[in-house]
Amino acid sequence: MSDIERVVLSVTGSDRPGLTSALSEAVLAAGGNWKEGHLSRLGGLYVGSVLVELEAGNVAKLVNQVQAIDAAGLNVVINPAGSAPEGERPHLLFELIGQDRPGIIRQVTTILADLGANIERLSSGEETGAWGGEHLFRAQVLVTLPDSVSPEDAQQALEEISSEIMVDFTFETGS
Repeated sequence: MSDIERVVLSVTGSDRPGLTSALSEAVLAAGGNWKEGHLSRLGGLYVGSVLVELEAGNVAKLVNQVQAIDAAGLNVVINPAGSAPEGERPHLLFELIGQDRPGIIRQVTTILADLGANIERLSSGEETGAWGGEHLFRAQVLVTLPDSVSPEDAQQALEEISSEIMVDFTFETGS
């Protein structure tokens, strides 16, 4: 049985039709299996990451396939994937929304870092308020908590800064 390797493709380039197709074709041509991906348009660029599994001997083939995409204007960097976390830990999923201003993410992530929480996923964006047309900032965050911190403890720590950073939190817990 062959050794299976997991790699992460980090991609950036000028957004245009066909980039995801070209990327998926490169993965398939190298004998890879697209396991998970997060791709989006951000600041007018096509950006994202893709987790790929393939036989260890095919990584060089994937590099060659990706270089053909690079020539078409998409920058792709390949890195070995890290190992999956051991065991199930408590999770906290939350959303925040408030008037857009600098520093919201820094203040929230500082609290999370102080708790020893690991950010598994963070997505954010700006939107226009329905009634007043104000600029609102919205973020959805999924964190894994250390054994010493309960979801309720993390929720309380975040709620304590809610009025300071002028955001509303909505929480969902799970293990």
